Amino acid sequence: MNRFAKYNVHDNVAVITVNNPPVNALSQVVCARLIARVEQAESDPAVRAVLIHAQGHTFPAGADVKEFGGPKLAPVLPMVCDRIEACIKPVIATLHGTVLGGGLELALASHYRIAHVDTKMGLPEVNLGLVPGAGGTLRMPHLCGVAFALSFMLSGKPIGAYFAKKRGLIDDITKGNSLAAGLGMARDVISSGTHVRRTLAQDQALRDPIANLSAIKQARAAVVTSVLMAPDKIIDCVEASLLLPVKAAKSFEWTAFGDCLASKQSAALRHVFIAERLAGKVPEVERGNPREISNVGIIGGGTMGAGIAVSMLDGGLNVILVERDSDSLEAGLSRVTAVFERAVAQKRLTPKVMEARLAALSGSLQMSDLSEVDLAVETVTEERTIKEEVFAQLDAVLKQGAILAANTSYLDIDELAATVSRPADVIGLHFFSPANIMKLLEVVVADATSDDVVASGFKLAKRLGKIGVRAGVTDGFIGNRILKAYRLAAEYMVEDGASPYQVDGAMRDFGFGLGPFQGYDLAGLDIAWVQRKRVAASRDPALRYTRFGDKMCEAGWFGHKVGRGFYRYVDGASKGHEDQTVLDLIADARMNQRIRPREFDDDEIQRRCLSAMVNEGARLLESAMALRPSDIDMVMVHGFGLVRWRGGPMHIADQIGILQIRNDLQRFDSDDTHIWRPAEMLNSMTLNGQGFGVLNS
Repeated sequence: MNRFAKYNVHDNVAVITVNNPPVNALSQVVCARLIARVEQAESDPAVRAVLIHAQGHTFPAGADVKEFGGPKLAPVLPMVCDRIEACIKPVIATLHGTVLGGGLELALASHYRIAHVDTKMGLPEVNLGLVPGAGGTLRMPHLCGVAFALSFMLSGKPIGAYFAKKRGLIDDITKGNSLAAGLGMARDVISSGTHVRRTLAQDQALRDPIANLSAIKQARAAVVTSVLMAPDKIIDCVEASLLLPVKAAKSFEWTAFGDCLASKQSAALRHVFIAERLAGKVPEVERGNPREISNVGIIGGGTMGAGIAVSMLDGGLNVILVERDSDSLEAGLSRVTAVFERAVAQKRLTPKVMEARLAALSGSLQMSDLSEVDLAVETVTEERTIKEEVFAQLDAVLKQGAILAANTSYLDIDELAATVSRPADVIGLHFFSPANIMKLLEVVVADATSDDVVASGFKLAKRLGKIGVRAGVTDGFIGNRILKAYRLAAEYMVEDGASPYQVDGAMRDFGFGLGPFQGYDLAGLDIAWVQRKRVAASRDPALRYTRFGDKMCEAGWFGHKVGRGFYRYVDGASKGHEDQTVLDLIADARMNQRIRPREFDDDEIQRRCLSAMVNEGARLLESAMALRPSDIDMVMVHGFGLVRWRGGPMHIADQIGILQIRNDLQRFDSDDTHIWRPAEMLNSMTLNGQGFGVLNS
């Protein structure tokens, strides 16, 4: 029993120490041990108070997410919390680290709480599509009031110790050892002799029903447009805590928790939560030792280069921005400064922080000024000869052990690495635009890239607050290969009769922040055009090729940056308007191809796009260009704006069923053999009854 819940008695105080590294997750076995220890303390005549503590760097950081969705083996966490609350001896929880979810609910069930000054506390269940299920929706409003409890649970954001004490969430704060402070509080409770066990039934804090109902009404109004299930359920549970007897309210909460847990939304959100943590577990990181990165050189101060510079500065790194001439350098530095100034104007940053970050930025016209940087990232034009020239210059001036990184969307990193004398130091760091905002960083591993350099790339991603995903060297890596298949499916439908605006609307409804043609406009139609021209000589003439995109580029309609693409952007507005001229151009291209237009409904649009993405994802897995299916989902969520509650295309495929995906592909196959021909992996998975979930490891 000591393995999960140690038990010691100090001066009439039973100390129960949770011990389930690394984050002391409240698994079923930990819950069982806790109940046994509380009962042991309660029956021990030498014990006058109980102290719940945790070993390691944190008090329980929540329930064990991996057990969600599995069989509910008793005791479940609500039983633990109820048993703690019902203990006839005072129970003190001493908190440190990140006390989240079930961990905080455990603390709420205790009679007294003291926290280390650096403790963070939160109920983030809403981010997993869940409600707090161990009495949190009852105890929070009874302890802190309805309005604060609702905002706290609906935001899912943690708060610090001082704010928690101000709101009544904890009783005291310590700057010293949390165990010693907890023992001190326990002794104070014992010596006072005035302890009255606090229960929900005895609570007197909710005496203003009008204010409480008003808070509930305001919370409902704030989430009325949300498609998510959990926020409404949380509000329902808080309302139930006010209107129902305690036992009935707890039953109501547990039922709501079960409803949410069984939902597709929660399954997807939990998948994303786990996938984010799984993405950094790659073989090279396990084997390698990351290099120290403090000083970074960025070659090119355009939109991408400036965004990467901001991201590096936000990560506390020193940055040298290199440009080819003084005008370009001034423009690049101005772009970086403008980003920080906007952040200050929007109160997302203080002037003092902006000043400190800009002090770490310098500019240069000389590559030789990068001689002492630890990492150099090129962001120049997406043309191989230009990037090779930059790499040659970097190879000549960088110190031994410095990392050479290419921020390319499509080019072959193996070929770039072969042009320098230190191929083991070369890696792809594919940022997504805007680089200072988008959370995805594709870490592209070339054949010669050393394990240390790969480990450095993932450590950098974490420092920048990004999700690093390992990608192999293939045209477009993971993200742009999936995107290409997605866009091809969309383009074929448009050429066959759908409107680009209908396709965009259907895919926004599906869960993308932007439709594929809005995405074209934002990125610039010329980027994909350059790539199409680059591979034109090797393109199979038998494969279907849509031409309306080329016609638009030939007309100079490159998207938002020039005021028109698939949409028109009046006076630089971010929102575009539908353009009849574009529809006419597409109709002409359709007629030239002798295609008779037909109608598509939104369901078919979504199924075709999803099937194309899943099929390309399977091909990436077959060729080991992607390490695991969940990495592909991370790319689509964090790189292309698919909502978290969808979980990603590979997760959706599991929900729909691999057989259904394969059948859809076979049904679409008559239109274009290349894009719809099912990957062999899908056939074998169908025969074996497998989903992509079993491949995540």
